[in-house]
Amino acid sequence: MRTAIYPGTFDPITVGHMDIIRRALNVADRLVVGVALDTGKEPIFPLAVRGKMVEAEMKLLGADAERVAVRTFSGLLVNFAEEQEARIIIRGIRAVSDYEYEFQMACMNARLKPGIETVFLTASEDTHFISSRFVKQIARLGGDISSFVSPTVAAHLKKHYGQK
Repeated sequence: MRTAIYPGTFDPITVGHMDIIRRALNVADRLVVGVALDTGKEPIFPLAVRGKMVEAEMKLLGADAERVAVRTFSGLLVNFAEEQEARIIIRGIRAVSDYEYEFQMACMNARLKPGIETVFLTASEDTHFISSRFVKQIARLGGDISSFVSPTVAAHLKKHYGQK
């Protein structure tokens, strides 16, 4: 069984993340969505809340939801991958600017754990412009985020920003 890890902050999870998750299931038999604590970013939602939001979104996968596990983690991604018995790391790339950083990270991970491969999935043309950072900014300013996140995630963002 091929197990892959799709790591991220998921602050919040977007339709772009969901697109990568669906497509990652074509590469792996089992997918672990790793919700990361240590990212160098400052998320607006605590780790446990982000984990619960991601778990709720996995129900949207229908029958494929059985092939997905959601886990929160801290520390090195390659150590987490090893703990989950994963040999594949899935990374989504939206633009050329993402590639340079992701390539360097993939090389470093390969040096740390040579048995783990990184697979890059390019964002679909419908989602390549979506980022959690932009979604949060639009939500904070009261804009319509309904095409970028699920209704459940939109409700979390509205609540966070004190909107009705």
